[in-house]
Order: sequence, then structure tokens, then C-alpha cells
Amino acid sequence: MKQQSTLSKLVVVTLAAAVLSAAAACKKQAAQTAAGGDAFGAAPVKVFKVRRERITEKITYTGTIEALNKINITPEVGGKIAVIHVQEGDRVAKGQLLAELETESIRLQLKQAEAAVAVAEASHADALRNKERMDRLIKENAVSEQQREKIQLAFDAASAQLEQARAGLNLARYALDVSLMTAPFAGVVASKNAEVGDVINPMMGGFGGGAGGVLTLMDYSKIKIAVGISSEDIGRISKGQGAVLRVGSQPGRDFRGSVRVVNLTADPQSKKFGVEVVIDNPDGALRPGTFGDLVFEVQSHENALVVPQIAILENGYVFVAEGNKAVKKTVALGIQNTTMIEVLDGLAEGEAVVVEGNFGLEEGAALQVLEEVKK
Repeated sequence: MKQQSTLSKLVVVTLAAAVLSAAAACKKQAAQTAAGGDAFGAAPVKVFKVRRERITEKITYTGTIEALNKINITPEVGGKIAVIHVQEGDRVAKGQLLAELETESIRLQLKQAEAAVAVAEASHADALRNKERMDRLIKENAVSEQQREKIQLAFDAASAQLEQARAGLNLARYALDVSLMTAPFAGVVASKNAEVGDVINPMMGGFGGGAGGVLTLMDYSKIKIAVGISSEDIGRISKGQGAVLRVGSQPGRDFRGSVRVVNLTADPQSKKFGVEVVIDNPDGALRPGTFGDLVFEVQSHENALVVPQIAILENGYVFVAEGNKAVKKTVALGIQNTTMIEVLDGLAEGEAVVVEGNFGLEEGAALQVLEEVKK
């Protein structure tokens, strides 16, 4: 009987110990589950620490690059093209002979003019001698006034004929000179617009293949690029203002120039204002006829508080990570560039602004900061 009682007590103690152990295990598991639930519910985010730096607001427009100097080579007199000395793409020096018209008739006219001058000079010399003789005789009262006037008229006529002959000679020489087409500046032959044998008449816009001149010459050691600026932006651009040109063929390279022309009236069709920028191109990297993006710096602020634009929600607030919690803050904004925006009020330097994972956040939401973004 006594042995049975002792056995019963042992069973009770064992059951009690088992119950206590099970309870402790359940409590520990519940605590772990609760902790895991909190970590699972935190929103993963990336943050950017508010900093101070120079920020520049820029506007960008696209235009077509053109050579600053470009001209159609056209003779000043009409005629048939005899020879073209250059080809497209050739580099030429200032004064270099590019093309010639047929000059046989002009050379014959030049010889005729030279002969006419010789005749006129002989006639003038004879008339001058007669006049000098008459001047001596008139002092001696050896001739009548009528004879003197006749000699004077002959001299005047000879002088006029000499002037006329010399003018004809100069005209023939000029015709010969302008039938030889030379380069007015050093550059590159951009196009060949006519062929040997074509007849050119500059007074009527050209015949044959020469309507655009015989050749097109350009110098693109300096280039220009024209863009149409909207009415909202034209007031922020002025003559002499700096600009940067970027082209796809030269990635990572900036070509700096300045505004040369700002039109005061808008184009009647596009309603945009024409602006022209001139840029040095000494190595010829910028090619006429290609597109480029002109970037104008319209205003800059030094030592400004900045954050990435992606941090700004609905143009008025951000979320800041404070103690692994999301804190909503309203901000006042200033100027912006392509990636950053100035904060005028609402944030302090060094605060961790949420830049990834901020959409859909709510005030007080738990955060798990994965990374600090530097840019």
C-alpha cells in the first residue's frame, strides 16, 4: 500500500515537470515568432543623406550642327565650265584655284581691249602734242581762237577715248579673273554641284547642274547650331551666355560655346524663338548635318541642400528614416537639374531620406534600411 502511494507521487511529479517544460517551450517559441513577425513586416528601403553642394538648373534643346562659314562657289560671269580641279571632301587653302570657265573668248576680248588701249594712247599722245603746240602759238597770237578750240576739242575727245579703252581693258581683265574660281577661305569641298561642260549664268540662278553654284565650300573649324526656344525659356537666355553641346558620336565629351544670336520675335509657325550658338571645333570632331543637344545653364545655387528627385513624392513631401521608422516631412523645393533637386525648407543636412521603397509608405511604418545611396 505504501509502495503504491509512493509510485503515484512520482507519476504526479513527472507529469508536472512535463507540463512546466512544455509551457516554457511554447512561451519561447511565441516570443521568437513575434520577433520574426516584426522583422518580416519592415519595409526594405534605400536612403540618401541630405547634403550640401552646388546645383545648376539646365535646359536642353536639340538642333542641327552647321558650318559657321559656308558658301556656294559661283562665277560672277556666265559661261561654260572648262575644268574642276577638286573633288568632294578635298581640303583647300585660301586662294586655291577650284574651277575655271572656258576663257578663249575672254582672252580674245582681252587682246582686243589691249589693242584698243594702244590705239587710244597713240591718238591721245598726238592730240597732246597738237595741244601743246597750239598753246605756244596762241601766246604769240599766231592762230585764231577758232583753231585753238578745234585742237582743244580733239584733245578732249582723245582723252575720253583713252579712258574708254582703259575701262574696256579692265573689264576684260575682270572677266578673266572671275572666270577662275578660287577659295575665299580655307576649308573643305562639301559638294560638287556641276560638271564640266555645264553652262553657268549667275544672273539667272544657273543653268545645267550649277543652280547651287559649281561647288559648295565650308569651314567647320567653328560650327553653329540653331535651336527653337519656347516662350517659357527664352527669357532665361541672353546673348553671350555659355552653352554646352553634346553629340552621340562623342560620348562623355562637352563642347563649350556661347550664344551669338537671340531672336526677339517668335517664328510664326512654331511659335519658338531662334537662338544660335557658336562653338570652336579645331579638331573637326563636330560634323555639319548631324544632331546635337544644347545644354544651357540658366541658374546656379552654391552650397544648397539637395536630395535626389526620386525622393520627392507628389511634389511636396518625403519620408525620412528615423529609428527604423518612416517619418513624413513636408518640403519646400527650389531649382533642379536632371537628377537632383534643391530643398529650401523641411529637411536638415545629414537626414536619411528614403529614395527607394518610398512609394506606398505610411507615417510610422517599420523600415529595414538596406543601403545608403551616395548619388
